[in-house]
Amino acid sequence: MKRMISAVVVMGVCLGIAMADEIRGAIFKIDGDKVTFAKVKKGEKSDEKTLPVAADVKIVKGKFNKETKSFEETGKLEGGLKHKMFAEIGEKGVGAIIVTDADNKKITEIRIIGGGKKKKDQ
Repeated sequence: MKRMISAVVVMGVCLGIAMADEIRGAIFKIDGDKVTFAKVKKGEKSDEKTLPVAADVKIVKGKFNKETKSFEETGKLEGGLKHKMFAEIGEKGVGAIIVTDADNKKITEIRIIGGGKKKKDQ
């Protein structure tokens, strides 16, 4: 009986973690502790959604590794939501992966993708 209860508890914890959503898209607006973002796929933008960030939100920068098909963290974003990158959001937004809690009511992590490319002078 103890084994069965333990298995149910472990399965519940795994299910809670699995239900947290990872949204690949772009951030379009930061207003205090609220982030407005949308899924962007092949240049097509879905409806924008605004969610508050958790008190302990983790904001990191990194790159997408095409070989492993996963995000590789390169460091924390100094200043968090107050970083100048968010003050100067362009029309295309800031590429990011937004991670929400199990209820999809708060943002627990923001992973900034790219941003290191510089335009060449013509």
